[in-house]
Amino acid sequence: MKRNYYFLMAALVWMGSLLFAACGGNSTGAAEEAVDTVQEAESGYLGVIDDYLVKELGPEYLQGEICIPYAYILSANEDNPEDILVWGDFWVFHYNLVGDTLKMVSGGDHPGRFHLRQTADSYEVTAFDAVEDGSSFEPTAREIFGVKYDLLMNSLGNQDAREDARLYMTAEYVREHGLKAAWLQDYGWPAVALPME
Repeated sequence: MKRNYYFLMAALVWMGSLLFAACGGNSTGAAEEAVDTVQEAESGYLGVIDDYLVKELGPEYLQGEICIPYAYILSANEDNPEDILVWGDFWVFHYNLVGDTLKMVSGGDHPGRFHLRQTADSYEVTAFDAVEDGSSFEPTAREIFGVKYDLLMNSLGNQDAREDARLYMTAEYVREHGLKAAWLQDYGWPAVALPME
């Protein structure tokens, strides 16, 4: 399944790497990783990741009528078809559709690394290394992301870009599933129009 929003995320990651470099950060390889993000958007494993997020992580939250996964892919390594590595910040949100508004019920993010195996006609998830919460966040994030740690932190630190990407991903999901939703509303916040293009 090909999704246009991965091109948006690649552009956001690339722009973030340029800003990071301009501020004196070490951005070696960030532009190449953004290109990798675009290239992996053509791969067939995105649907497998989405299925895992819904089936394995979705039940951890208060249930809604609709569970929408979000995969903020930061980098991928497909060198070994028996252990394809995909790093990113992975989200799961539950919504109720009230009129034409998706109202958030629950959700959360799971930064980490997927391990996938290529099968004859698809892919399967063999493991997910999740970054831990609290005081264990930094050590587990550094262990899992390694030299890609700054890429993760740049992504986590750009809340506006993440929210914009979430809107586009939600709009894409709505179109793909034929939902009659035009708005997205988080608890305690005004509804925001979903982009229709």
